[in-house]
Amino acid sequence: MNTKDKIIHTSISLFNEHGERAISTNHIASHLNMSPGNLYYHFKNKEDIIRHIFALYSEHLSTHFKPINKNDDAFSQLTIYLDSLFELMWRYHFFYDNLGDILARDTQLKQAYIDFQLELLEQVRKIILGLRDSEMIAINEQDALELAHTLKLTVSFWTPYIKARRLSGALAEQDIYHGILKVLTLFRAYSTDKSSDKMNQLREKYTQLAHSAPSIPAALSS
Repeated sequence: MNTKDKIIHTSISLFNEHGERAISTNHIASHLNMSPGNLYYHFKNKEDIIRHIFALYSEHLSTHFKPINKNDDAFSQLTIYLDSLFELMWRYHFFYDNLGDILARDTQLKQAYIDFQLELLEQVRKIILGLRDSEMIAINEQDALELAHTLKLTVSFWTPYIKARRLSGALAEQDIYHGILKVLTLFRAYSTDKSSDKMNQLREKYTQLAHSAPSIPAALSS
């Protein structure tokens, strides 16, 4: 990785581990054994770093959650969506944890977030309609929009919900898989007779992944 990518990668790691509010540009520079001046050569401030992280987050959503084409296997595509969603929720969980505060400090980022969320809502709606057209789910147009909103809400607030229920505020990969199961439950509520067995296969897959994934030590899980 070049220096700029190293700064972004390290920032994501530190934000996830310690919380975005607790990490300054000095912390990031120190972790990389570089001077703050060297970091500022690449990024103006912490907000600039977060904007670049948000660009990566947005790119992940845009590229991994394309609507289903007629020739696509809908079951395989839904599996890809859920696997990609796990990667997104785990890699960028700091962003969900402190979303309101991050956006309140940066008007430019907030506008970019609002604009992108409008695009994403339509993208998710089209995915739902693609699953309907492939007879994976049975849903009407209005409910498709409501389901799109509910899916986005579940993804956005699952990790803050989990962390708020622990004194330690810790999060593990196991928690993300439980979040994926909640997302899958929303789809299963609309599953058809044709897709019920495949939906159950997905539930079994992510249940097993949740059981085998790293979890929070008992001392931190209260």
